[in-house]
Amino acid sequence: MEKIIDESKQGESLVLEQKKDNTRKLFIESYGCSMNFSDSEIVAAILLKEGYNTTQNLEEADLVLVNTCSIRDKAEQTIRKRLEKYNAVKRINPKMKVGVLGCMADKDLPNLLAEVEEGRDAINVLLSKDETYGDISPVRLNSNGVSAFVSITRGCDNMCTFCVVPFTRGRERSRDPQSILEEVNDLWSRGFKEITLLGQNVDSYLWYGGGLKKDFDKASDMQKATAVNFSNLLELCAIAYPKMRIRFSTSNPQDLTLDVIETMAKHQNICKHIHLPVQSGSNRILKEMNRLHTREEYFALIDNIRRILPSCSISQDMITGFPTETEADHQDTLSLMSYVKYNFGYMFTYSERPGTLAERKLEDDVPEDVKKRRLDEIVQLQRQHSEFRTNAFIGTIVEVLVERESKKSDQEWSGRTSQNVVAVFPKANYIIGDLVSVKITDCTSATLIGEVIDYALI
Repeated sequence: MEKIIDESKQGESLVLEQKKDNTRKLFIESYGCSMNFSDSEIVAAILLKEGYNTTQNLEEADLVLVNTCSIRDKAEQTIRKRLEKYNAVKRINPKMKVGVLGCMADKDLPNLLAEVEEGRDAINVLLSKDETYGDISPVRLNSNGVSAFVSITRGCDNMCTFCVVPFTRGRERSRDPQSILEEVNDLWSRGFKEITLLGQNVDSYLWYGGGLKKDFDKASDMQKATAVNFSNLLELCAIAYPKMRIRFSTSNPQDLTLDVIETMAKHQNICKHIHLPVQSGSNRILKEMNRLHTREEYFALIDNIRRILPSCSISQDMITGFPTETEADHQDTLSLMSYVKYNFGYMFTYSERPGTLAERKLEDDVPEDVKKRRLDEIVQLQRQHSEFRTNAFIGTIVEVLVERESKKSDQEWSGRTSQNVVAVFPKANYIIGDLVSVKITDCTSATLIGEVIDYALI
């Protein structure tokens, strides 16, 4: 196997793992959450063993896969447009096969190659609902060689009524911690400086020798005594690789425990950012969503984060216009946001998703114009809070991991702070992968602007 490094994009490097004997080309495109991007890397690794090298040239591909998100209608429409593009290319390259995987697909990966060989022009494929793929070394797609995803759990046992994940990804199951540490070690040996531990619900990570999380009660006393939870795993990674920056996503409010926050506070290399989706500020809507936390419990968790980790940034997911949402429910969401003052967030209007409990049991009864107006109010409030949070960095010194060239200037680097806030600063003599101390002198609502600190002059 060889690694091919393409530096055609200044400030970035694309690292692809290839096999010289492979004769077929795979083009894979990902949309949606970080788990989808991680899944694509697993799929690329599986197909690498089956004779497919990865290509960035769509026109030369033998197999095209689009990894999909169906949480919103807009995302689904994007996928459909991409499929139209693929079909147009397919008319020029008739040997090309097109496949869909992820939350819009409905078949197993083992069926993929068989159906391709049978001459099918388009296929659907799902990763296993039982495997953890802990023995797969992912192909790092579109990697900058600095940051990488490490999947630690798969599936979800929560049955949020708006979400299809439990049906497409299966029950919660966790990887052997040793396999996770081995993957982190491989990344460190290859020069990566930051990992993100991934799961639909990372806080539910629980390894006790195998099996689903739901079966833990049946485990032996020895298995329970030696079990590794998410806080333990975080600490194992932080201690084993003290110079590797560690992030994690996504957390669920009901499962984020104090020991995780305390572990974050103990280790400097665990980044001080928590993505904590709340979805709504209304207790009534949270119940309709089957979210297993209340507004008051969420506030208590926020208070504990602020107490234990004062420098921690917090981000959100928010859905507005969920079935039966009233103006009072909407005002509850705005007031919750004002209490937390998130650093940033991802905000959407509700769209009915096939296969979800909400689609089967609830009428999508909030008018589209009302949804749009409520979303606009949420977005505007978040912009105010983002500006408030970024302004607080002015005059402080932050550590930035250089990831890429700034989009606005080829004379500046761009990277993220421990709090997951983007910062830009003059390039000087630094390169991608460097950790740089930067004094923040200005900001926008989303970006910190600074200058490099020369400690020799202090």
